[in-house]
Amino acid sequence: MERPFPTVAVVGLGTMGAGVAVAAAKSGRRVIGIEATADSAARALARIEEATAHAVARARITAEERAALLALISVGHALEAAAAADLVIEEVPEQLELKRELFAALDRICPAETVLATGTTALSVTRIAAAATTRPERVLGLHFFNPVHTMKLVEVVRTVLTAPQVAEDAAAFSRDLGKEPVAAGDRAGFVVNGLLFAYLNQAAAMYESRYATREDIDAAMRLGCGLPMGPLALLDLIGVDTARTVLEAMYEQSRDRLHAPAPILGQLVAAGLLGRKTGRGFYTYEAPGSSRTVDAATAGTAARVPGREVRDVGVCGSGTMATGIAEVFAKAGYPVLLAARGQEKADRAKARLAGSLERSVSRGRLTADQRDAALALVTPVDRYTELAGVDLVVEAVAEDLAVKRELFATLDKIVKPGAVLATTTSSLPVISCATATSRPQDVIGMHFFNPAPAMRLVEVVSTVLTAPDVTTTVLELCAAVRKHPVECGDRAGFIVNALLFPYLNDAVRMLQEHYATVDDIDTAMKLGCGYPMGPFELLDVVGLDVSLTIEQVLHQEFREPGLAAAPLLEHLVAAGCLGRKTGRGFRDHARR
Repeated sequence: MERPFPTVAVVGLGTMGAGVAVAAAKSGRRVIGIEATADSAARALARIEEATAHAVARARITAEERAALLALISVGHALEAAAAADLVIEEVPEQLELKRELFAALDRICPAETVLATGTTALSVTRIAAAATTRPERVLGLHFFNPVHTMKLVEVVRTVLTAPQVAEDAAAFSRDLGKEPVAAGDRAGFVVNGLLFAYLNQAAAMYESRYATREDIDAAMRLGCGLPMGPLALLDLIGVDTARTVLEAMYEQSRDRLHAPAPILGQLVAAGLLGRKTGRGFYTYEAPGSSRTVDAATAGTAARVPGREVRDVGVCGSGTMATGIAEVFAKAGYPVLLAARGQEKADRAKARLAGSLERSVSRGRLTADQRDAALALVTPVDRYTELAGVDLVVEAVAEDLAVKRELFATLDKIVKPGAVLATTTSSLPVISCATATSRPQDVIGMHFFNPAPAMRLVEVVSTVLTAPDVTTTVLELCAAVRKHPVECGDRAGFIVNALLFPYLNDAVRMLQEHYATVDDIDTAMKLGCGYPMGPFELLDVVGLDVSLTIEQVLHQEFREPGLAAAPLLEHLVAAGCLGRKTGRGFRDHARR
């Protein structure tokens, strides 16, 4: 079967266009590169030659392969050269009128059978191309990701007028380039940017409101979700101006206030602080284009009051989180009382802890002596009264406010004055736990992530009544047990869940609207953003019921229409399709 598009023209040979040109030439296709002027064409060819020489130096291609692909690339400044191409891909600046004028010119120049593709990241393909040409059935979007040589994803964006065979040929072309195509309809942001930029926007708004520092927001999402970059650092990499343009396009279509660019984005753009490319954005860099930050961290700059001494710890609960937290403290040398409702439950919890330590020994993460020392520090008890003398109590019982309040009221009567009382809640108000006691100043949130021994992040959540020395105590304690603490206030979702779950909810809405499939959305986010899991994979792991509860808590707190849980999520939960734990969620796990 003949490969589609044996000759490809690329109009606009900046970083993205040059990458597309090289990828097409590597597949054995003839490539016609077109720039605006003779000077810019010469510079573009020099960039391609330099990039391919770098690829040889990195052993990505051989010198012979480089010579062969360069022989397939010609670069000039005459748009008329596009007439010889079977496929024309434009990669000019993200300006609607510029792109429309280009497509009108290409429509006049190219034969009727030539396919015209735009590389836009967020603008409407229909408005750019289909309305400016006499061949709307042969117009589509091909959204490559930067850097093209490493990013495997291509979004194949069809309009309502794009012929199915054209979209199929474009997907086959993408696969021939070694890419993974995903199908997307023509709406602002497509799949990846439609999900990514709403999340980035909320992170910018969170920073602007001074809810958390830029370092803590970025660390929370890297360590709590396994993302390759924090959202504010990513905004600097993408370009604050680019992000604002994408969000404006998304808001124009959706009118969702979560897509309205955060004011800080406009302020940075107006000041010329566009991120790495200008040397300053949310962070300041050594030089324009540099990835090295030079400004001092904003976190922890204020003088802190001394913390309280913590010599021993009590953990309430017998589940996975409770035993994991007990293990964390024991491995750090703290005596731990593991308190459960009944001696049998407490003993089983310690047995699970022992099993976890044994697995660490078998994997070479602990020595047998370290295992034995940690296990000896954990004492299972069946009465909360045993916790009377500890310096810190961490509760890890069921995520039910009535249950937690009852426990805190009990601990208030038992535990010595001056002890710190911490809740591991992931979504409930910490202040509601605090007001169940007569000492709300001693109560704080200490949100570990599951599994606690492996996950480095702890969200340290101070209420309006938490004493400053209690916050210091917990921050110092996190460092002592080799965790990375991030500070935030007591509001729904804290940092991670407040940013993560609206993104997951948006993915469900995208599926619900039949915009893209479960597999395409998951593939797009993993390959386009480097996420360890796609949104539907993650939802099935977390549990759809847990996810729905968090969405409802966020919506109730912020009253933002865009945070209302997607009806499809509600329907799946009502049907008992909760994810992996029931065998079926967004995927059927029972058949796997």
